[in-house]
Amino acid sequence: MSFLAPLFLLGALAVALPIVFHLIRRTSREKMPFSSLMFLLPTPPRVTRRSRLENIFLLILRCLVLCLLAAGFARPFLQTPVAADPQSGAGKKIVVLVDTSASMRRDNLWADARDRVENVLKKTSPADQVALFTFDRQVNRLVNFEQWRAMNPGERTALTSQRLAEIKPAWSSTHLGSALIAAAEALEESARREQSDKRIVLISDLQEGSRLEGLQGYEWPRGMEVMVEPLKARRPTNAGLQLVTDRDETEKLSVDGGPRIRVSNSANSRREQFQIGWARAGEKGFVGAAVDVYVPPGQSRVVQAPKAPAGLPEERLALAGDDDEFDNTVYLVPPKAEQIDVLFLGNDPEQDPAQSLYYLKRAFQQTRRQNVRIIARAAETPLLSTDADNAQLMIVSDVLTEERAKAVKKFLTDGKTVLLTMKTPAAAQTLGWLLGLESSPGVEEARTSGYAMLGQIDFQHPLFASFADPRYSDFTKIHFWKHRRLAPDKIPGARVVARFDSGDPALLEVAMAKGTLLVLTCGWQPADSQLALSSKFVPLLYAILELSGSIKAQLAQYFIDDEVPLGGAKQPATVRKPDGAEVKVAAGDRFSQTDQPGIYTISSIQPSLHFAVNLAPEESKTAPLPLEELEHLGVPLKSAPTENAKQAEQKRQNLQAAELEAKQKLWRWLLVAAVVVIMMETWLAARLTRGATIQTEAPI
Repeated sequence: MSFLAPLFLLGALAVALPIVFHLIRRTSREKMPFSSLMFLLPTPPRVTRRSRLENIFLLILRCLVLCLLAAGFARPFLQTPVAADPQSGAGKKIVVLVDTSASMRRDNLWADARDRVENVLKKTSPADQVALFTFDRQVNRLVNFEQWRAMNPGERTALTSQRLAEIKPAWSSTHLGSALIAAAEALEESARREQSDKRIVLISDLQEGSRLEGLQGYEWPRGMEVMVEPLKARRPTNAGLQLVTDRDETEKLSVDGGPRIRVSNSANSRREQFQIGWARAGEKGFVGAAVDVYVPPGQSRVVQAPKAPAGLPEERLALAGDDDEFDNTVYLVPPKAEQIDVLFLGNDPEQDPAQSLYYLKRAFQQTRRQNVRIIARAAETPLLSTDADNAQLMIVSDVLTEERAKAVKKFLTDGKTVLLTMKTPAAAQTLGWLLGLESSPGVEEARTSGYAMLGQIDFQHPLFASFADPRYSDFTKIHFWKHRRLAPDKIPGARVVARFDSGDPALLEVAMAKGTLLVLTCGWQPADSQLALSSKFVPLLYAILELSGSIKAQLAQYFIDDEVPLGGAKQPATVRKPDGAEVKVAAGDRFSQTDQPGIYTISSIQPSLHFAVNLAPEESKTAPLPLEELEHLGVPLKSAPTENAKQAEQKRQNLQAAELEAKQKLWRWLLVAAVVVIMMETWLAARLTRGATIQTEAPI
């Protein structure tokens, strides 16, 4: 029962008056005859502990009258449930979207998320249809609308909460934009069959590192609203570690220092002093010395980690001084320098600066990732079987014999790359043997007035793609003193990659079975050109090396959910994950189950290879994302009710209450009951008074 004017209920406090009046006796109940009272003053009796209530039923009637009057003036009415609108169909369709990314592993967030889901489910009506989705990098549908409808209405909340309790946050990054779009599309698809209200309830910590790609151009369906249930960590301080990998690979590490590490501190942190050091798995504290780091909230610092202690079984850097540990570890696998062999066929002396081998030897520098070795063989020297097996690129600088040309042709048919530099027109015979032509193509010395320049370059070709930027595409400063002229139409399948300003081909590409033949119509020694002395020479050689397939992807550092190439293995591989589980990978496939941070081992390869998988840097940005950013991206958020909206809602409820009270008019029945009680009280009081008078007048 509710009251339209509840303040009138305070009038019921007047029931205390009849009680007090019954306790106070104005006259004595018993009278004794006395000779004369004219000289005495009458005094009313006082309330004492011995005072007793008399005529209890009369007192109850009087109190009841006051209560009925107070309740009547308060205008009571009975609340009746509002009938469902027949136009509303089968209730609302709700998608509960729960964040299970790595940032949800913090402190209390996952427990709070489960409580929020349970509260949302309890508020639904039997006519509502609910689907429960979880998301991180991908969207996982725990309960869809069909499964919800198939459940017993009394068990839906318990069964759905049980399915959510069976999972926990993973290590993936937060793809909030794609998750919202997937939920909206699921609602829209279900609403096509049944017309109903559509709502998305988002339960997430809404971290700054959430990825919102796709929301900018997404057109939201009409009638859809998004309610946000933001989760807040009890301890806001969070700092994360990331390995800095964008350094010059030719730079060597300091003898006394370790790798460079970036420490980022969230904008709402309350701490700014941290420590970095090496640690063992499952143990607290550092192994060896640690480095102090000062990082203000919302900023990041790049520091050099201490040198790894000798005998440490795994390279694992840890951060101390943070509230949450989910992103306080970075795993490292030092890159192993890959041996790349380049086979050079020519009679050039290695120390002669007038020959091409001299510049080729100095173009490839040893780095932490690659060690390019030039294997020089004279044109007449027989090739070793190991030379051709280990090399992916062969550079031919001199005229070959027919027998040597057959070995080079086999090198091409094996799917490898050969670069032929034509120092003299006599190289036409070698070119004809490699191409399998009956007669050698016509090659002659080109006539130039001073020098030639590259006038036409195909920057779409992989060899020149790195020079496509206008800042690096100028080749006019490279002068070519000599070059050879040949007709590309006489070479089957030839593609001209670069031409001189005279129109003569400078570089040709010929597909040979599985291999590739590159023909350079000049040399890079100073007698032919300035190519070896220009800044374009080394990048061009590395582009040729990469085109040959000699440079492979390094198995070193990856992030969660990255696909790892296994070097194009021709046989199945076995990968052991950090938790000890082993995964079989088919030949030629990529390993995609990088679902936890740590060191992964390819145990099927001898010696075994290792690669590290770390948490995505975005997950360390745990400061709350402003809701205004979602609104700017077009998300139809259901905003909190304003003060005017609250007043309008209160006014509507008051009008509805007044309408109900006017229809029921319960106050009339309360007043009638009060009149009846008053009549009963009057009759009873008169009877009791008359009895007392008769008793007093009776003779003693």
